[in-house]
Amino acid sequence: MTQGVGTLTAEQALKSLDGMTADLEPIQLSEYQARIKEAQALMQANRIDAMYLNAGTNLTYFTGLQWYASERLVGAIVPVQGDVTLIAPAFEVGSLTQAMVVPLNTLLWDEHESPYDHFVQFLQAQGLTEGKLALDESCSYSIIANLEERYPAAKMVDAKVITAACRMHKSAAELKLIQRAMDMTLAVHRATGAMLHEGLSASEVRAFIDEAHRRVGASGSFFCIVLFGQGTSYPHGVNYEQHLQKNDWVLIDTGCKLHGYHSDITRTYAFGEATHEQKTFWQYEQQLQLAAFNAAANGRACEEVDDAVRDELANIGLKDNYQLPGVPHRTGHGIGMDLHEWPYLVGGDKTLLAPGMCFSNEPMVIQPDKFGVRLEDHFYMSEQGPVWFTEPSRSLENPFNLDD
Repeated sequence: MTQGVGTLTAEQALKSLDGMTADLEPIQLSEYQARIKEAQALMQANRIDAMYLNAGTNLTYFTGLQWYASERLVGAIVPVQGDVTLIAPAFEVGSLTQAMVVPLNTLLWDEHESPYDHFVQFLQAQGLTEGKLALDESCSYSIIANLEERYPAAKMVDAKVITAACRMHKSAAELKLIQRAMDMTLAVHRATGAMLHEGLSASEVRAFIDEAHRRVGASGSFFCIVLFGQGTSYPHGVNYEQHLQKNDWVLIDTGCKLHGYHSDITRTYAFGEATHEQKTFWQYEQQLQLAAFNAAANGRACEEVDDAVRDELANIGLKDNYQLPGVPHRTGHGIGMDLHEWPYLVGGDKTLLAPGMCFSNEPMVIQPDKFGVRLEDHFYMSEQGPVWFTEPSRSLENPFNLDD
């Protein structure tokens, strides 16, 4: 049996977990204020007069205000200079004010009014209609279409040039939260491996993982993929229930959120004995993950990390062009307040690696219709180069790096 697998009951495994968040605090007001200043500097450099942040992650990143996107327009107008203004339904102002971290001016509209009329009139009154209006990339088409009726479409641009440029470089406070979230999920992985037993359903494992994440201090699992046997050849799961059998191949991919920041870790291992082919592909995956890590260097393009994986695939005799058997998807994604965010370790992404960037490293190798192997850990770029958040699995026999 694989080391650390099938050694405890579910109750014993849960009892082995302790809270891991007591010494942490969320992002502070001063950091939100610094983010707004950075955005305004980028706006000035790009000749953008105003930026609209829709309810969702970007609004939270820059202001700390957590609100959901809906058919009612809620968002923030960031001018190139001066204070940020919240545009929102008048009847929600009490709840929104309570949720504010950065103090915001308010531009309110009533249910029978068009918020877009208020929006454009506000821009005009502030003299913010000469330059470009940058729109949050998460805006629905309805928002864009309504603004196009009232504002020159030629002057509207994608706010990604501002939002992505800010968010892809994590601060020390952000790295600390991501690190702890990763530590928490790795502890959950170890507990999960320990409680596996024959006959267990994938649903039962997911329920355990959710409770385990609560035990370490999260609000539960943000997502969870549990796959056995042939199901592991499908990167994002199957639509039928599975039950763990002796010598099954196991793939578990899960993560949580901590003060708004994500973890995301995958482990693949045998519940019993692995076949020769499974052992070989597990070694391939380890080689591919290491090739990606070694290729990451400040100043190199993101796509070069993915290229290193494709080169290694060719060296070991697998398909290197996103086909099977091989690695059908990108090597990795950025991570932070969104599970997947810019930039991406994939062909065509020419973003240059720089300090503060965070990435998954998960070049999942698949033997179609048989099994898949995904080992997923994350790294961040320091001034000296890449640094692992969590140590990758050392071996198939000891996937959780347990002490002997």
